[in-house]
Amino acid sequence: MTLDPRIAKVTERIRKRSVDKRRRYLELIDREAAKGPGRPRLSCGNFAHGFAAADQDKDTIRHNRGPNLAIVTAYNDMLSAHQPYGRYPEQMKIFAREVGATAQVAGGTPAMCDGVTQGQAGMELSLFSRDIIAMSTAVALSHAMFDGVALLGICDKIVPGLLIGALRFGHLPALLIPAGPMPSGLANKEKQRVRQLFAEGKATGQELLEAEAASYHGAGTCTFYGTANSNQMMMELMGLHIPGSAFVNPGTPLRQAMTRAATHRLAQLAAAGQRPLGHVVDERALVNATVGLMATGGSTNHMIHIPAIARAAGMIIDWQDFEDLSHAVPLIARVYPNGSGDVNDFEAAGGMAFVTRTLLDAGLLHGDILAAGSDDFEEYATKPVLNGETIERVAITASGDDAMLRPVSEPFLHDGGMRLLKGNLGRACFKTSSVAEQFWTVEAPARIFDDQDQVIAAFKAGELDRDVVVVVRFQGPRANGMPELHKLTPSLGLLQDHGYRVALVTDGRMSGASGKVPAAIHVSPEALNDGPLAHLRDGDVVRVCAERGELEAVGVDLAARERTLPPPAHVGVGRELFAFMRLTADNAEHGASAMLHAMDRLT
Repeated sequence: MTLDPRIAKVTERIRKRSVDKRRRYLELIDREAAKGPGRPRLSCGNFAHGFAAADQDKDTIRHNRGPNLAIVTAYNDMLSAHQPYGRYPEQMKIFAREVGATAQVAGGTPAMCDGVTQGQAGMELSLFSRDIIAMSTAVALSHAMFDGVALLGICDKIVPGLLIGALRFGHLPALLIPAGPMPSGLANKEKQRVRQLFAEGKATGQELLEAEAASYHGAGTCTFYGTANSNQMMMELMGLHIPGSAFVNPGTPLRQAMTRAATHRLAQLAAAGQRPLGHVVDERALVNATVGLMATGGSTNHMIHIPAIARAAGMIIDWQDFEDLSHAVPLIARVYPNGSGDVNDFEAAGGMAFVTRTLLDAGLLHGDILAAGSDDFEEYATKPVLNGETIERVAITASGDDAMLRPVSEPFLHDGGMRLLKGNLGRACFKTSSVAEQFWTVEAPARIFDDQDQVIAAFKAGELDRDVVVVVRFQGPRANGMPELHKLTPSLGLLQDHGYRVALVTDGRMSGASGKVPAAIHVSPEALNDGPLAHLRDGDVVRVCAERGELEAVGVDLAARERTLPPPAHVGVGRELFAFMRLTADNAEHGASAMLHAMDRLT
């Protein structure tokens, strides 16, 4: 199928915009590749340190008898999605030996759980943990002992952080190796119902805890289609997984077989010096990821993560690219919070194999990307099935549930549901795919808050029982690290259910689980940088309109007003340790990163 001209146009625009920056990046990784493998260049003392504890792999590494794979792991056993990774390194070492390779745990990265920190002080560390993860990945790979990179990570900031760090070693081949979603528990819609009952005072804390524990009940990613599972979709469409890896449950024979296949594939690439990561992640791969985001109704957090990943690989992507791709790509999936079924239902209906097939057939994906996980991108349109110890491939040409997945020819919506809003309040993102169309436009008096706890208090006091645009400002990267404000969803959802016209406007993030309430998020410039939100007052009429792409304070001369000063910076829970990042972070559209902002000055 010929590539859709609208997809081609955005891809070419990114390429042209990035030509100088991309050239410098490719020159960097090509210089590193030209040096050859790192181990022969180490001194005897350096090298001896590197294999001193390698046990039965010691002799193989010492005599360079095969490729040595770096395992960079985000394992911890508090985070359900990453708990399965505890046994992966010992398994992968066995799998590597099967094909004449070795593997070593090069290092670990932090992996915080937004589900645990949601609405808590620790959430202010969340986005900047992505920079720490990227730097930790660079530390792990700095030892020059490795010929390929296995990245063990799944969740929100962790996959982007691992990828950003590994891209600075882009002369090496790399694969991300997922662990899969937990089996389905309490239906997400039922969990949301209990949350709203609790917000109304109609359910007890014990009833809420029972519902949450029945939903989040085992090892694996949370089953809603948030940032973690959107990560897995993107890695598939960028060719950075073994095809079909994304949504196989942990602890199953197929899951282990996929990990084995990934280890074998990476050893093959490393031995041949093929498909280095920096060449795999090009403008075509990034457009594929963005197309998938639109087609499946994925997480708004990737409006920040994709530009950051692009910068690490010498490319520039902005929100206009997202907007244009959203208009070109239909919504073909309804996964909670955009539908009733979860990611296990999505996988059963055809999952990524069906999504890839229908998007390829419609000319909406680049089928010619240099995939790391397969020599033929068409393989991503197949589902893996285990026959004994052999993975066989089954073509998926039809949806198994048209309430969950549809072909491009019969979509749920004719666009991908991500809109760019612009106006005198700045630029912002709006996820229309999860919001009923009758709520795409809200014009109402504003109520201004400086944190989400103030919103909850006003809700409980009945002060928001009216048409209202709730503005939560000083939530940007420089103000407090740009936390998610998902804690507000039940309360604002109840106001909407009670018949009020309600919208949220914030320079913070919402969540991969952004729900039914219209929300203009990631407002840039942020309030702390003298952004327009700092000049807004209670009672100002604000228009949020996804239909026309507007974010306006109606009839207000914002520039004529003094700005409101921010509240004091928060300390405690380690937040003060991240102050240097807040001081230098750039805006959300550029990726909200202090590290990349500084790196750009060197590259």
